[in-house]
Amino acid sequence: MDITIQYTFLPHTDPEASLAFYRDVLGFEVRNDVGYDGMRWITVGPVGQAGTSVVLHPPAADPGITDEERRTIAEMMAKGTYASIVLATDDVDGAFDQVQASGAEVAQEPIDQPYGVRDCAFRDPAGNMVRIQEPR
Repeated sequence: MDITIQYTFLPHTDPEASLAFYRDVLGFEVRNDVGYDGMRWITVGPVGQAGTSVVLHPPAADPGITDEERRTIAEMMAKGTYASIVLATDDVDGAFDQVQASGAEVAQEPIDQPYGVRDCAFRDPAGNMVRIQEPR
């Protein structure tokens, strides 16, 4: 069996701010930008990796979600505990400097982890945790 990751989804609270973070700060390319009924879905991904994408989506857009569930999602996003993504690079310190210079909220400065990576973490404009790792 040959399985790959095609899409992952991260919620956004401000599509323009999320687009600026993933496109302008992380250098992802925009693959799709779709608006519908006052909402917006933006697909981005790393240059040269057309088969892997991140869909930035409006949280709780599913009509089957209750108001209580929407409130819970909003609370978790505000705390940075709702969604996360782990990215890889060959220069985590350089990536850290670039992302920090953008004004992104730093959650963890670069550190060598006991499980074999050096990593750092930021919160994107919606509060999602973005970890960047470099294998050691």
